[in-house]
Amino acid sequence: MDRISVEKLNRGEREVKGIDTWDIWEKEPSEFDWSYVDEEHCYIIEGLARIETADGTVEIKKGDYVVFPVGLKCKWKVIKRIKKYFRFE
Repeated sequence: MDRISVEKLNRGEREVKGIDTWDIWEKEPSEFDWSYVDEEHCYIIEGLARIETADGTVEIKKGDYVVFPVGLKCKWKVIKRIKKYFRFE
């Protein structure tokens, strides 16, 4: 996978993954560049962000399960304060 993956998970799928035991990250509205050296899995608890990549822009929001691939270079635009569970693989 070399693109951002976004999907919806039901409660059972979230429980199987143990998402509510993952670390939490929060960020106020801002813009910043980021590069992924590990694959990141995250579940958006609240907020809205647009992630700009060479392939286009992906919007992530509350309820989204997102996977950022290794090697991805992007620009985060946090529109509404974002809070997410996350883990690296």
